[in-house]
Amino acid sequence: MKMQKDVVPASTSAPLQAQFVTITEEEAGQRIDNYLLRICKGVPKSHVYRILRSGEVRVNKGRIDQLYRLVQGDVVRIPPIRLAEKPDNHVPAAEFKIIFEDSHLLVIDKPAGVAVHGGSGVSFGVIEQLRASRPDAKFLELVHRLDRETSGLLLLAKKRSALTSLHEQMRDGLTDKRYLTMVAGDWKNARQHIKLALHKYTTADGERRVTVSDEGGQPSHTIFSLLKKFEGYALLEAELKTGRTHQIRVHLSSSGFPIVGDDKYGDFALNKALQKATDTRGALKRMFLHAHQITFTHPESGKNMTLNAPLAAECERFLVSLGKPLN
Repeated sequence: MKMQKDVVPASTSAPLQAQFVTITEEEAGQRIDNYLLRICKGVPKSHVYRILRSGEVRVNKGRIDQLYRLVQGDVVRIPPIRLAEKPDNHVPAAEFKIIFEDSHLLVIDKPAGVAVHGGSGVSFGVIEQLRASRPDAKFLELVHRLDRETSGLLLLAKKRSALTSLHEQMRDGLTDKRYLTMVAGDWKNARQHIKLALHKYTTADGERRVTVSDEGGQPSHTIFSLLKKFEGYALLEAELKTGRTHQIRVHLSSSGFPIVGDDKYGDFALNKALQKATDTRGALKRMFLHAHQITFTHPESGKNMTLNAPLAAECERFLVSLGKPLN
């Protein structure tokens, strides 16, 4: 259901009327309050809960509370809602390199420098651009997130049942996510576990940051495997055992091995130097962190799936420029 059918701008003289919407298979299973918040973009949250409490929202002609979970075939009465006019924030449609797609899933290879969704000073991201390029898609949601400067595999669900299944798999530790990263320093161990609790906070200027903290931090676990060792650098594979914000970046930085090109937790002087090529290496103008492999169970077929995305071109060129590895 498109929002234009549910709201009328303030300047419109057309009489406002309630809308009746039949819940589809993709929409079933979610709470009525979350459903209304999603479709009533631009309506204050307080107003959505007010029309729920007042009984103006009905399901199958009866009153419900905000915790009611929608069932396929439910008929929802949405009262007329008037919105003030807002400027049209155009989202340019875009498609991305597709690694896998069927009726339940879409897996893309996200480029570095592109946010997965709008917010925090970003007007739009991957999900908004994909929705703009697929206007007939009934359901399209992010299964997980990647940092803006991280490239690689990004999963999206095309059915609510697929989203629920994959979220359950991730929560139960049944998925396997692997990243390729280049760090600065003399990495020694072939395989190393890092278990450092991470605390998420927001700086005074609104920037999201993460720090190591035993007090109030969430347990976090990453396994690093040494793939190639160079003079002053090491190529690692990171295996996430938990999925905290900036986990790989902070685990490595706090252990004395910052990711090259990391502008939040990295070696800033080194990052600046890396932007220009030298006689011994090429230039690197991005963070060297790439989601290269994910394993999960397909939510419909039950088949075990492992998908891969090749190392991003700029990272590959920098890796090649380092020459023959020491190991």
